[in-house]
Amino acid sequence: MKSLSLEHIIQKPTKTVIGKSPLLLLLHGYGSDENDLFSFASELPEHYFIISARAPIAMQPYGNAWYAITIDHEGVKTSDNDMAITSRDLIAKFITEAVTAYDLDPFNVTLLGFSQGTILSYAVALTYPEKVKNVIGLSGYINEAIIDLKSAASYAHLNIYNSHGTVDQVIPIDAARKTPGYLSKLGIESSLSEFPVGHGVHPTNFYEFKEWLLQR
Repeated sequence: MKSLSLEHIIQKPTKTVIGKSPLLLLLHGYGSDENDLFSFASELPEHYFIISARAPIAMQPYGNAWYAITIDHEGVKTSDNDMAITSRDLIAKFITEAVTAYDLDPFNVTLLGFSQGTILSYAVALTYPEKVKNVIGLSGYINEAIIDLKSAASYAHLNIYNSHGTVDQVIPIDAARKTPGYLSKLGIESSLSEFPVGHGVHPTNFYEFKEWLLQR
C-alpha cells in the first residue's frame, strides 16, 4: 500500500486488460472503516483495481467518519456540511493520487459508496465530473448543500446506479426516492432499485449492481 492522502487497502486485478486498469474506489459509511466494503471485493469484476479508503475522522471507541453527524434532544439529525465538503475535496484529490501512484485509467473511475460514502460519492461525481465515470450509490441520498454543480454537458458521460432498502430506519427511503428526479434535471438518467431490507445491502442488490457495472 502506497502512502497517499487517505489510508487504504487494495486488491489488484486478477484479469488482464488492454491498457491501464480501471479504478473501483470503495467509500464506507459512518462509523465503519475500509475493511467493511472490502469484504466483498473478491466478488466484484476481476478487471478492476479495487481500493477501499478509510474516512479521515477517527471515532471512539472504533470506526471512522467522513463528516460529523449530531442529533439534538428532539432526535433531529444534522450533518456538518463544511466537514463533508472537506472530505469531498479530499476524495477527489485521492482519486488523482491513486490513479498516478498505481498507474490506472483516469477516464474509467467508479465510486462505490454506502450510506455516508454514497452521499460523498454523489458529491464528488457532480462536483468533479471529469474524475468519475460511474457511481454506485447504496443506501444514500443527494445532499445539495455539498455539491458544486457544473454545466449539464459535464455530466454526459456519467452513469449512476441507486439502490435503497424500503425499511431503512437510518436514511428513510423517501430521501433516496428524490435522487432520480434530481439527476434527471442534470441530464443523467437513472432509476432507484428498492429492496426489502433496512440499512444494508440485499443479496439481490449486490448481484444487480455487479451486473450493472459489468455492462459499463
